[in-house]
Formats: sequence, C-alpha cells, structure tokens
Amino acid sequence: MTPALGRKLWITVGGALLLTALLVFLGGRRSTARVAVADVTRENLTSVVSTNGKVEPITPRSFRASYPTFVEHVYAVEGQQVKRGQAIFALDDTEVRGNLSGARADLATQEEALNVSKAGGYANQVAKAAADLQKAQANRDQLRHENESLTKLVAQKAATPDELQQNRMQLTQAEADVQSLGKVKQSLDQQAELDQGRVSLLVEHARANIRDLEERLQSAHGTSPFDGTLYSLPIRQGDFVKAGDLLAEVADLHQMRIRAFIDEPELGQIDVNQPVDILWDAHPGRIWNGKTEVLPKQVVTRGTRSVGELMCSVNNDRLDLLPNTSVDVRIHIGERPAALVVPRGAVNIEGDKRFVFRVENGRLHRIYIKVGIANPTSIEVLSGLSEGDVVALPGEAALKDNLRINALRAE
Repeated sequence: MTPALGRKLWITVGGALLLTALLVFLGGRRSTARVAVADVTRENLTSVVSTNGKVEPITPRSFRASYPTFVEHVYAVEGQQVKRGQAIFALDDTEVRGNLSGARADLATQEEALNVSKAGGYANQVAKAAADLQKAQANRDQLRHENESLTKLVAQKAATPDELQQNRMQLTQAEADVQSLGKVKQSLDQQAELDQGRVSLLVEHARANIRDLEERLQSAHGTSPFDGTLYSLPIRQGDFVKAGDLLAEVADLHQMRIRAFIDEPELGQIDVNQPVDILWDAHPGRIWNGKTEVLPKQVVTRGTRSVGELMCSVNNDRLDLLPNTSVDVRIHIGERPAALVVPRGAVNIEGDKRFVFRVENGRLHRIYIKVGIANPTSIEVLSGLSEGDVVALPGEAALKDNLRINALRAE
C-alpha cells in the first residue's frame, strides 16, 4: 500500500466514525422529551370538596288549590313577613258552601235510615209481622189442644169423627199460617240487616264527602301556619286557578337547607357535621356558613353526572339567601399542617393504586405512593416520596418508565 493510498483510507475511516458519532448524538437528542416537572414540598393543606347545590327552605308550607275556582282576595305581597294565623288569600267558595249544605242534609237522611234499619226495619211493618205471627201461633196451639181432646172423646164415643176431621183441617191451616208468617218476619229481619249494611256504607260515603268539602272550604282561606316569610305568591285577585295550582309558599328562612350534588368518586370523603361554605354569585364575597347533616342514600343521574344528594343546614339570619337559588358549595373535609404534597396532576391511577413519575438523572421512574387528603390543586403524600423529590407533570409527551427527559420548570 502506498503512503497516498493509506492516507485516503484513514481519512475515509475517520469521516465514517465522525458521521456515526454525529448521528448517535442527533438520535440521542431526538429521544429526549420535554416534560414539565414540579418539586415535592411541604405546605398546610386543607381538603375541600367543591360542587354546586340548590337552596331550599327546611320546613316550607305550600298552599295549592283543591278545586277550580277564582281568586277572590289577596291580602299579602310576596316577600312579606307574616305572622301565624295571618290571612294570605281567599278563593271563591260559593259552590263549595252550597255543596256542603246539601251533603249535610243527605247525611241526616242516611243516618235516619240507618237508625230504622238497626231497629229491624220500619216499626209498623215489624210490629204487624210480630203480632200476626204471635196470633197464628196461639191459634195453632189452641187447635192442637182441641185435637188431643177430640181424639180421646172420639175413642169414648163422646164426639163424632166429623168433628175430629174438622179440627185436623183447621190445625193444618193454622200450622201453614204460622210457617208463612214466620217466613215473612224472617224476610223482614234479613232485609233490615241488608239495609243496615247498605245504609251504613251510604252514611260513611256522606261523611267522607262532608270531610272533603270541609277541607276544600278551609283551603279556600289561606292563613300562615307560623311566623315566616311569604316567599312565593304567584296569584292575583281575579285569577282563575285549577286544582293543584300553587297559590303561596311560606317558610322560616332563618335556617335554610342546601341540597348539594356530590360526584360519586368524592362521596367517600363526606361525613356529617363537616363545615360548609355557601357562595352565591348574586352576593360576591359573601359566605354563608353551615354544616353537613344528611348523607346521600343513593346515587342518581343528574345531567352527565352521577351524584349523591347531600343535605346541609345553613344559617341565614340576614334572610338574604333566597329559596330555589343555585349556589356554589365548599365542604371542608380536613386539614394537615406541613403536609408533604405533590400537584394533583402528577398523580396517576392504576386500579386502587396511585403512582407518580419521579425524575432521577434525567430519566423517569415509576414510584407507587400512598395518598391522604386533597384539595383542587394538591394531594397529600403519606409514603413513597420525600421532600425535595421532583415529579413529572402530564403534557404533550406520553410519560413512561425510564423515559429520558428534558425537565422544564414553570416560571
């Protein structure tokens, strides 16, 4: 090999090695993912479940029309404070009063008929049937006694056979009369018993009708059952209302109930007597304080969510939290001073396990952790990490074990 040929060979080999090194370097750069990271730190952590809810009175009294009629008078205005027994409205009750008068007269008639049936029927019919039967029985008994005497006299030749035969014919007729009159009295007794059952039903029906009409008459005159706020009054004088239409609603609004809608995954954190904050957009910066009272008994579908309905009580001394409004609800689950925390987005779920990707020497390593309470941004770490560790956050790159990364920190 000539010196010139040797130099060309070495130049070719060196160029190939340089190109290979460059490709390896560029390939290594391409395999490094840009991933946002965060430090594991300590902070005072307050766990809060945030959701929405609806305001409801605790013990409302609703008035509804029990029959179609017109509104005759309205004595109050919506939003007014009312006292127990104070008149709110009056409906036209003319027809109801007329029907009630007729129903009471009908009841009197049916009760009289019931007394007659209990006595065994109409007195004259019962008395006549009893007297006729008693007379027939006496006649039969007399003829039987005569028959015995005539039978002995005929045997002694002291009476003729014709006289005995005449007696027997009369006795046969007397026994038939007794049997016939007995059936008449029995029929009257049975009819009286049937009449008593039938008329008893008519009496109960008449009494039920009177009770219904009396309730209608009472419902036509709405009065407040307690001191409270007349928070709904949709009627005006002269309005026509149908049966079932809402007339008014009264409640003591100093204590309100919040129906909070808790998403199914967060139900396990909820317990009774946990502090609750209520916020309403109509009063920015105003917070009503309360507590949880009745835990959800089932999960229901509400729109696209599966929720449990949690009942909370809230103090409303200023009466500025209104019924049927939609509010934001914050339930305080617990507090941890100087808790070890990671950002909520760094925690991944695998079945019933939780894990993060810890950053070590520019690579990701899957680490299983045990978690505690959480708030909307952070989760308490009970084991698996230490203060000062760095964890990866989700982003454009798919995170996986042993992935080489270029760590990015938020400014």
